[in-house]
Amino acid sequence: MAKERIQYIDAMRGLTMILVVYSHVCIFCFKEYFMAYNDILFLLRLPCFFMISGWLFNKIGRIWDSSTVRQVVSNKFMVQIIPTVIFLALHERSNFFHQLGAFKGGYWFTFGLFVFFVLYILSSLAFRQCKYKDGWMLLATLVISMAAYWYDMNYSMVSSQLGWEREILGFLGFVTWRYYLFFFLGTLIKKYFDQFQCLTNRHMIQIAVVGVFCLMAAFPVTNDWLWAYTRFAISGICGMVMVFTFFRKFSSWFTKEKPLGRGLQYIGTRTLDIYLLHFFFLPESILYYNRQILAYHNTLMEVGVVLIEALLVVGACLVTSYILRFCPFLARYLFGVKDK
Repeated sequence: MAKERIQYIDAMRGLTMILVVYSHVCIFCFKEYFMAYNDILFLLRLPCFFMISGWLFNKIGRIWDSSTVRQVVSNKFMVQIIPTVIFLALHERSNFFHQLGAFKGGYWFTFGLFVFFVLYILSSLAFRQCKYKDGWMLLATLVISMAAYWYDMNYSMVSSQLGWEREILGFLGFVTWRYYLFFFLGTLIKKYFDQFQCLTNRHMIQIAVVGVFCLMAAFPVTNDWLWAYTRFAISGICGMVMVFTFFRKFSSWFTKEKPLGRGLQYIGTRTLDIYLLHFFFLPESILYYNRQILAYHNTLMEVGVVLIEALLVVGACLVTSYILRFCPFLARYLFGVKDK
């Protein structure tokens, strides 16, 4: 019997997937990063996505014996890696092997998520005998996340001193490991959900979280890596708590009985499909018209146009996914759908 899905979690996944496409429309179609509040949304978009991934990955009571590790890693490899390699090869074609660095031609998220699964399993095994296991795992997570951020900011200096290690770190997407912090926090929120819910139900905590996020967003990015990481981490944590709490408290808005909830939930159950397909539908051919829109210098107009384009791309992905899923073979190897 399939486990009942949490509707507001699926709806939140749907929103974050729309925000990912929204960002890519700004970057690839408008060739602009600082537009339509994309730089602000950037602070919470991926933290939310990785937090949800950590939440869903953490199965309370799971024991990491050798059989479980093999089964989980094998299943995640089939869902995260095989489909991504296929789509990367289709999208890049002759340029495939040149796209196996940190960002994998844009397909880094699923590679990174698979690595996070492995990091979590290894961390769980390493600290399983420790009295304060969660505390040690959190400390290890912070070390990994901070090291990745430092490496990214100092890449030009460090990379010249590395040989083959640079290529290995690139293939593993080490610079993206900064987001492991939010994945791990997602597993903790799942584990201590009653305490988390009690804490975030307090109005003063809610106001403080929103206020700190706005404050961090207002601060400029600097070349000081420690401050930059602090801004990255605090804004990400506040952003994911803010969005998660909103969807949880107003979960009645996001049920299947409501059109908004039904739409977001459907998108949320097809996030992998949309992520893998959306690069093929980004409308770069209308760049000229997008440039005309930018000439108005109207942020609200930019938000509206980018959102419409993002929703059109999401819609095209959903239609394509629906058609491809009719073939069990394609559903299995393109989207990781398990055999019934």
